[in-house]
Parts: sequence; structure tokens; C-alpha cells
Amino acid sequence: EEIRRYPIGIQTFQKIIEGNYIYVDKTKYIADFKKRGMKYVFLNRPRRFGKSLFASTLQAYFEGRKDLFKGLAIEKMEQEWEVYPVIHIDMSRGKYYQLKNLHAILNGILSNYEDLYHVGTLSENSDVYSERLANIIAAACQQTGKQVVVLIDEYDAPLLDVVHQEENLNELRQIIRNFFSPLKLNEPYLRFVFLTGITKFSQLSIFSELNNIKNISIDRKSV
Repeated sequence: EEIRRYPIGIQTFQKIIEGNYIYVDKTKYIADFKKRGMKYVFLNRPRRFGKSLFASTLQAYFEGRKDLFKGLAIEKMEQEWEVYPVIHIDMSRGKYYQLKNLHAILNGILSNYEDLYHVGTLSENSDVYSERLANIIAAACQQTGKQVVVLIDEYDAPLLDVVHQEENLNELRQIIRNFFSPLKLNEPYLRFVFLTGITKFSQLSIFSELNNIKNISIDRKSV
């Protein structure tokens, strides 16, 4: 009998399933989001609590990767397996002790999706991040004919890196708030938005505009 290994350090759902690693099935929560009509969802947990893996699981689900969910709870709960365009923004991919790092990472993330959906940047290395993200969302929706899924992993990583640097914190907070503003302004284009973080978003006032976001962090039914 094959001994199944723990997926230590692996945060990608596809790698865990295809590698036959041990996987704690949380897919029933995805079906629950759909059943409850939840569109904007926020989850905060400490590091190493599976936030990134669950975001990766959501990506596979919304991309219609039915083959990866064989034997899992949602296989029996989902009949449609619709395919949606997914924008996955992982803010944990770098360190943000200098503002130039934030600009480089945001530009890199947006450039990849601009190439994917053939969206020209406003100007080379433009820092008008909100408009660039809005253009990507609109292009993805128009080109696929489907609403867009946006997954934002560890949105607060940049803020936590400079939380004790008052001179940088306010400017960085404004950049992040501006970057995520299309999540409200482009609501008709969006199918589902999922955000993870270590801190409660209300404490940092980044998503003060998203008054309809559901914080499932202390929900008994939460992940």
C-alpha cells in the first residue's frame, strides 16, 4: 500500500492532488459559498494555516478543473462546473520594506494578466494600478463572456512589513487601497471575490468601501 505524504511546503492544490499527498477536504465550503449566495468573502488566519492552499483550491474550482476534485465533497455537490476567468493576486510573493518593491511586484502581477488578455498598459510601468486592474477585469469578462473571479492572497503582507514605519505606512496603505478599489467599482463584472490576510481588514481600513464583504473568520462554518 502506498504511503501518502504530508504536503509540507506545498500550497498548490493541483500539486497536492496529482502528487497524491494527504489533503484535508475543505471543498464543502466552496459549495456553501454558492448556496449562501456569497460574492465577497474575507478570511483571516495566522501564517501556515492553509489560506494559500484554499485560494488555490478555489482557483481550480472556478477554472472548472473537475478532474482534480474526484472523490472530494464538492464532486457530489456540483453539477455545472462552469469555467470562469480567474485573477489570482498573491501579495505574499515578496518583501515590502521599500516602496519600490511594492511597485515592482504590483507591476509584475498586472503585466502578466495584461499579456494574457491583451490589455495594453496605460504607459510603460504605469503605477495607475486601479485602472490597470479594472481594464484587466473588463477585458477578461468581455473576452470570455463570463464574470471574473478575483482571489487575493495575504492582501496585508505589504502593510505588515512596514507597520512600524510610519513614514511609509500611510503611503503604502493608499497605494493598496487604490489598487483594490476596482473590486467595488467593477461589481457587475465580478462573479466571486475572495481575500485572505493575517489581520482583520477593518483595522487597516483598506476595504472600507466593501461594506458588503462577508468576514467568515469567526463563522462556525468557516474554513
